[in-house]
Amino acid sequence: MSGKLFIVPTPVGNLEDMSPRAISTLKAVDLILAEDTRTSSVLLRHFGISTPLASHHKFNEHESSQSVVDQLVAGMNIALISDAGTPGISDPGFLLSRECRRNQITVETLPGPTAFVPALVNSGLPCDRFRFEGFLPPKKGRQSRIQSIAEDPMTTVIYESPLRLVKTLEQLSEACGPDRGASVSREISKLHDTTVRGTISELIEHFKQNNPKGEIVIIVAGKEEEKSAHKNKYKNINDDDL
Repeated sequence: MSGKLFIVPTPVGNLEDMSPRAISTLKAVDLILAEDTRTSSVLLRHFGISTPLASHHKFNEHESSQSVVDQLVAGMNIALISDAGTPGISDPGFLLSRECRRNQITVETLPGPTAFVPALVNSGLPCDRFRFEGFLPPKKGRQSRIQSIAEDPMTTVIYESPLRLVKTLEQLSEACGPDRGASVSREISKLHDTTVRGTISELIEHFKQNNPKGEIVIIVAGKEEEKSAHKNKYKNINDDDL
């Protein structure tokens, strides 16, 4: 009988966000796959988890996925974690989950932390429908993606590094217009958790004067639909004409 793959979210900053279910799952499985074993070792030690650890990251996931599937088919129960948040959301996880599906292996994803949800709700922008972009391409395809964001009526979620934040905001300003609403959240759930809201131009000025640090989530308002002019056909008719 095949084993099961568990997708286990881990805290994006505050260790108190680690769920009891996540801890018990990581203690119970036969192997934990981690994006960075050094980073994850600190987390596992904190919660007294001694399960064997192996590396699974974006540079080796194509090669390692088949080996993991073989171990699952042999009956091992395996958990996948990333450095922070939910695996598969701008982190390794999709390829392994797809291979499990192709091999009829059960995948169970635990609910838990991910950075974009609190950033989206904190933004004060509509979140009933939204577009998740993750990290934009650094070069090829970047401008077309930004232009697509500019034309989209839905709120957009973007992940960004602090070093590229101002440049990305400037490119968004050029495509969306400087007065488009937006927010920038950083260090979500950590000591210096901060959300700055305003127009894109206001955010540019703020972060030119305040050097951004930590993990960044940008939320961009959707394009407002143009209101068609409604002409009242009776507006210029005098009472005498009726």
